[in-house]
Amino acid sequence: MRPPGVYRAQEDTSLLRSVLRERGQQGRVTGRSVLDVGSGTGALGIEAFRAGASSLTAIDLSLRSVLASWLNSRLHGVPAMVRRGDLFAPVSRQRFDLVLANPPYMPAAGLLPSRHRMARCWDAGPDGRVLIDRICAGAPSVLDEDGTLLLVHSGLSDEQITLERFEEAGLVPEVVRRARVPFGPVLRARAPDLRARGLLGPDQLEEDLVVIEARHG
Repeated sequence: MRPPGVYRAQEDTSLLRSVLRERGQQGRVTGRSVLDVGSGTGALGIEAFRAGASSLTAIDLSLRSVLASWLNSRLHGVPAMVRRGDLFAPVSRQRFDLVLANPPYMPAAGLLPSRHRMARCWDAGPDGRVLIDRICAGAPSVLDEDGTLLLVHSGLSDEQITLERFEEAGLVPEVVRRARVPFGPVLRARAPDLRARGLLGPDQLEEDLVVIEARHG
């Protein structure tokens, strides 16, 4: 169930879900407490629960996304705790075994969030890193000692910077999955501007996606 204004699960969601399914088959999600930050429809958290997670907490700043996450978790029989708030703020005193994040990461024209509700699902400042950098900095505060964070984003947001940010935060990062997918509607519409800024090649018609794992050393 996806109300208007809530991010539709797309290739980035599918990529991270595939990582979760694989880890679930390996028993690496069983019994884990999970935090789904920026949950949207709740698809990632639901996948983690199916993979064997023992508990699920979902957070989103959007009221519509909070309602969608709550309803979808109930429709799928998942007893999720769903909270509204800014990234890790609602769980500042809690620690989790597994943190999932699929934040907005599309480079945008302006510094401030878009006024358009849907655009807020993907716009993330001029370099696409407004939320990614905050997640990198805040991740250690919500991870258990043996906890893991899985973050998916576009190559447009520069995976190398993400790896460096996690290291600066005291975590050990690693790229665990890559994929190349055709441009979606938003990227197709924004391609001329991104090419002019040097973020896309002149003939590039596919987007690189990456899943990065970060954990305590």
